[in-house]
Amino acid sequence: MGMHIVENWPLAPLTTFGVGGAARWFVEATTEAEIEEAVEWAAERGVALFVLGGGSNLLVADGGFDGLVVKDCVAGIEWLDAGDGAKILRTGAGVAWDHCVEQSLGLNCAGMECLAGIPGTVGGTPVQNVGAYGQEVASVIERVRAFDRGAREFVELSAAECGFSYRRSRFNGADRGRFIVSRVDYRLTPNGAPTVKYADVEREIARTQRGDDGPTLAEVAAAVRRIRRSKGMLIVEGDTDSRSAGSFFKNPVVSEETFERIAAQGAAPPRFAAGMDAPELVKLPAAWLIEHAGFAKGFAKGAAGISSKHTLALINRGGASAAEIVALAEEIRCAVAERFGVELEMEPERVGF
Repeated sequence: MGMHIVENWPLAPLTTFGVGGAARWFVEATTEAEIEEAVEWAAERGVALFVLGGGSNLLVADGGFDGLVVKDCVAGIEWLDAGDGAKILRTGAGVAWDHCVEQSLGLNCAGMECLAGIPGTVGGTPVQNVGAYGQEVASVIERVRAFDRGAREFVELSAAECGFSYRRSRFNGADRGRFIVSRVDYRLTPNGAPTVKYADVEREIARTQRGDDGPTLAEVAAAVRRIRRSKGMLIVEGDTDSRSAGSFFKNPVVSEETFERIAAQGAAPPRFAAGMDAPELVKLPAAWLIEHAGFAKGFAKGAAGISSKHTLALINRGGASAAEIVALAEEIRCAVAERFGVELEMEPERVGF
């Protein structure tokens, strides 16, 4: 066997939360052959298997994971011509996501600029349908290559076959655990116009823009990074507020009737379109609901807390246990449900619970 499997490997240092116990077994898979080998190893022994990417959207239980954790480290990055003027950025699942964004900016290719500064690796982007500030990877993903654990073979899935919706895909939905992503192809637009849809981005560009020309792709990406940093959503060494899993709750999608009922209680919450596939629904900011349910920035409960910069991020204030994080999240979820009748859904993947 070419792989090197180790026992009782601590997982907390491999996550941005810095929380959780150890993996019973752990291995780094740097090639597709090693992914297949790891799956066979776990299957032969009848042990559970979990695939770890950048650890930026993950909460590990205090008891760790009683199985094999495979860290997806498949590398490689190349540019291909799509033949219709578009460019394909082909990347291994273990490549840092922000490195891909920098690659796209370097060739002045539009499609990723609003996703700058998001931690994690390429492999996690199709799973969560990563999105921010008016962009989602679903809009640029051309193809996903993955190992199908059921069929025991590598398959290539088109964007349509991935079942993308808001923060969802077949990979974290109906087929959770079935596929292990090894490569993603992104279709980008050379010299395309940047996406500027969110008020935060518009304000930040207006604050720093010089001249009458519209912002460049690089300027939009830089603005997004500044916004993320101001909200503690950029990984900065020594910043406790960035010791989190990013947005802990998804922005809920509700009916127009529910929005009107909430608005009738007092100040109306901000609202956004839920997307082309649900034009009759309304997306509400989870942060607004949390704040108006009585939880302010900087709220602390033991070693767990809410970021001092952004209400949507739960943080490890230092030495927090996974149980403390979950207890705080549940307290917030219950308060929002009682106050507004809206159920918040946790965004990070929970492992070992």
